[in-house]
Amino acid sequence: MKKIILLSSIVTIFMSCGSSGNGELIGVQQREIWNPTDPYGMVFIPQGSYVMGPSDQDVPFANVSAAKRVSVGAFYMDETEITNNEYRQFTNYVRDSLAHLMLGEAGIEGHLIEEDDYGNFLDPARINWKTKIRWDDQEIREILEEEMYLSSNERYNSVREFDTRKYIYEYQVLDLQDASNKSKREGDASGKRDRSEFLSTVSIQIYPDTLSWMHDYAYSFNEPYTNDYYSHTAYDDYPVVGISWKQAVAFTKWRTEQMNNFLRANNQQATPDYRLPTESEWEYASRGGQDLSPYPWGGPYTRNNKGCFLANFKPLRGNYVADGALKTVKVASYNPNGYGLYDMSGNVAEWTSNAFDESAFSYAHDMNSDYHYNAKEDDHSVLKRKVIRGGSWKDIAYFIQNSTRTYEYQDTSKCYIGFRCAVDFLGRDKKDFQ
Repeated sequence: MKKIILLSSIVTIFMSCGSSGNGELIGVQQREIWNPTDPYGMVFIPQGSYVMGPSDQDVPFANVSAAKRVSVGAFYMDETEITNNEYRQFTNYVRDSLAHLMLGEAGIEGHLIEEDDYGNFLDPARINWKTKIRWDDQEIREILEEEMYLSSNERYNSVREFDTRKYIYEYQVLDLQDASNKSKREGDASGKRDRSEFLSTVSIQIYPDTLSWMHDYAYSFNEPYTNDYYSHTAYDDYPVVGISWKQAVAFTKWRTEQMNNFLRANNQQATPDYRLPTESEWEYASRGGQDLSPYPWGGPYTRNNKGCFLANFKPLRGNYVADGALKTVKVASYNPNGYGLYDMSGNVAEWTSNAFDESAFSYAHDMNSDYHYNAKEDDHSVLKRKVIRGGSWKDIAYFIQNSTRTYEYQDTSKCYIGFRCAVDFLGRDKKDFQ
């Protein structure tokens, strides 16, 4: 009996001293220290405030923007547009996922993990990425032939090719905006609603529209770009195009999944989600710390003091090659702006996360300004407009200005639109963690 009382006393002492700080409020101890590192291929954009909107004359008198001071929190942004080879990592992942699932379902061992470390049955089974796909193995080829490759009647010159129409990526969405709106509207702001109401699964075909080079330009010889732009190694470092807004969003979801899977496997904290930048973030980053400049490099001119053009666009009333390029060029072919970002003007226009509304500047908040609308399939096409920024190789100088805003429809893909990713910075400034 005395031993039990003594043991209880010891436990009480340790509990009072170890977990509650001798009665003082000390917070939860021994939590993992957060030391932010710049994500690979991204640059840090510090928090700041700037005048968003026209820095020059509204050439087409479109009246879709107005000068407005906006403050933006710190974030990271890709230093270049996503390239063909970077996007190919995504398409190859989806292709290999399909192959692993088919081989596992066909009874080929090693491709699926059906039990966890504790012997619990996994539903659905997980892909075993440690197992390599033996594409040249005869048994493997026969299993994948019908589902993964074009049928014989679709083959051109009898070449065996993957059926890229089946490259479908699925991801889940938790619609926090809808959850917030419903809670506010129905007087339940306590977060007690069933979370499944706001969960949905999105399936999206993710292979680039290589025909965009032809359907965007009639009576123009673009067949070489259609045939080779995405597939040939010569274009690996060129910006990916033919990507719809929906496909760009799917890429950000996949990129987040890949990074967090790696971090969890190494017992590290998950990263904030990769995403498309908001319109206000994009313009702030494009200005590179030069608030009133119409172009990312500063100044009102598109040439430097040696007469060289500073971006890939359509100069001199249509002399496409005067800037050194007929169409797209390798990313980072021109000098970066003050934040170290390349090609914020020209080369390809870029998707942002925002829906396009001509009057958005009038009602969007001046802190992290963001107008979002999740358009449904049966919505009017006007509601499917998404903001694009930066102009492209086919645009005149007005469209490559920092403040010029225009749009394209979320389910369309163009040979002059690409994208880059952003990710939140957790904190005020990098100096806070040094």
